[in-house]
Amino acid sequence: MIKAVLLDLDGTVADTAPDLGHALNRQRSLRGLAPLPMTLIRTEASAGARGLLRLGFNIQPDDAHYEGIREEFLNFYSERLCHDTILFSGMSALLDQLDARSLPWGIVTNKPSRFTHPLMQQLGLHQRAACIISGDETAHSKPHPEPLLVASRKLMVTPAECIYLGDDIRDVKASLAAGMEPIIARYGYLGNTHPPETWGAKYLIDHPQDLLNYL
Repeated sequence: MIKAVLLDLDGTVADTAPDLGHALNRQRSLRGLAPLPMTLIRTEASAGARGLLRLGFNIQPDDAHYEGIREEFLNFYSERLCHDTILFSGMSALLDQLDARSLPWGIVTNKPSRFTHPLMQQLGLHQRAACIISGDETAHSKPHPEPLLVASRKLMVTPAECIYLGDDIRDVKASLAAGMEPIIARYGYLGNTHPPETWGAKYLIDHPQDLLNYL
């Protein structure tokens, strides 16, 4: 029996790609580079700064200038955290349904806490979420199962009593390792990788409210 619902943030609950993309394209503009289209940015939005900087500048964390460019990106993003970010269509109704059923729900994201908590506040969700686990609040981030296990303990349920909705293969890997049922948000970013049908989850949904079918 499902007693709690856990959700990824970027690409699952909220469409954050426009503001992430604005930060990246602002960096590119400063360097005389053309802006990248949003369709391309969406393929890396779930991969955070690392994926977006790889897309925008073809750099990796071990490159000499990576940390400086990363910090610039994060600073630009913090200045425009929730300008064009919105909940995915149907997500507000899903969360209302979970609240109406007295089913606790929480956020488990790799997003750093300096962005997660202000963003959740601006989206009007911070006080509603039963738990919020950011990528730097546990020793390991997804695809390690630790964040999901910490969340289930906070909600006082077993991993088997949770489902986790996400849009990235790391979400599926973390869920399975934690002993939770993963559900793929096919409406999300999905990344530029293998088709989500090959990630190992039994269930995929095309609309947030489809999640109610698995409760």
